[in-house]
Parts: sequence; C-alpha cells; structure tokens
Amino acid sequence: MPLSAPAEREPIHTRTVTCRGYRRTDGLWDVEGHLTDVKAYEFHTEQRGRIVPGDPVHGMWLRLTVDNELTVHAVEAVTEKSPYRTCGAITPNFQRLVGLRIGPGWTRAVKERLGGTQGCTHLVELLGPIATTAFQTIYPILAREKVEKARAEGKEDALRAKRPVLLNTCHIFDSNGEVVRKEWPTHYTGDRTAEEEQAAD
Repeated sequence: MPLSAPAEREPIHTRTVTCRGYRRTDGLWDVEGHLTDVKAYEFHTEQRGRIVPGDPVHGMWLRLTVDNELTVHAVEAVTEKSPYRTCGAITPNFQRLVGLRIGPGWTRAVKERLGGTQGCTHLVELLGPIATTAFQTIYPILAREKVEKARAEGKEDALRAKRPVLLNTCHIFDSNGEVVRKEWPTHYTGDRTAEEEQAAD
C-alpha cells in the first residue's frame, strides 16, 4: 500500500483525471484528457436538479492535436456534465490555444488566454496534465527514433555528447547524480574517479 493506513473515514468526493496520447497516421499527435468530479452523496442543483452519488458533477473533455515540436494545431473542448446549463458555452474560447507551443511559458500563456472569466476552471486545470502527457507521449518516441537513426549512421557517440533535454530538470537528472554519471557521462559534473577523469579527457 503506497500510503499508510488512514483514520476511520467516509468517502465524499472523487476527482479522476485520465490523459492519453496517440500518434496519428498524418504525422501529428493527439493528446486527450478527461476530468470527472463525483460526490458520494446526493444533492440538488437549481439548474440540473437532483444529482445522485456516482453521477459526475463535472465531466470535461479536451483534445489537443500537436506536432513534433509540441505546437498546437487543433483543439476540441467538450463539457459533457456540469452543474449549470451554460458551462459549456465557454468551450469555443479554447481555440485560443491554437498556435501555442507546450513548453516554457505554457502555463502563463494559457492563463493569459483562458484565465478567470475567459475560461472554465476545470478545463484549464486539465491542460496541466495534458501538457505533461504530450511530453511523455512524444519525447520518448522521437528520442528513440533519433538514437536508432544515429546508430544506423554510426553517429551514436556524437548524439550522446549532445546536452540531454532532461538534464537538471529533476533531482534524478541532476548533473551531479548517478543517473547522469551512468547515462550521459560527458555531462556529469560531480566528483569523478581517476578512470572517469581519464575517459573524459
């Protein structure tokens, strides 16, 4: 069990976020997100009426179509379930994401275009895990293909000498750490053995 045993309790609310990445046959990529909020108790809303346990209060979908550089080519946003009838009226605003690139500044750019009354809180929140899923979907495939191409052309050493994209993005990829020492020794900045110093020269 990943967490310790909890105190005695009752379930109240469950938010589920599912994101999936797909490679399309036209060279682009689809990244889809689905968010639901479910209560464990029955309650009433003025516009939707009675909502029973298990029936999502919120059910939102987003699909971003991006290229290899993570630039957004198309967006589809759908509000399937909401407490207010007009929640879905804001989904056309999500077309403002077309042309943006997922990367540094993504969150700021999203807030500028869809923050506050310009967007839907839940759909905007969904863009965070969608961005991460886009990277997780595309980067490993392209990196593997790049290695295979370099190997076939006899240029694998030159490729390994290039600065890795993941370097210093997380504690595990710290340039002083063991993962970098093993995977990208030319980029390792920690203490070296005499053998490693000789190999680096």
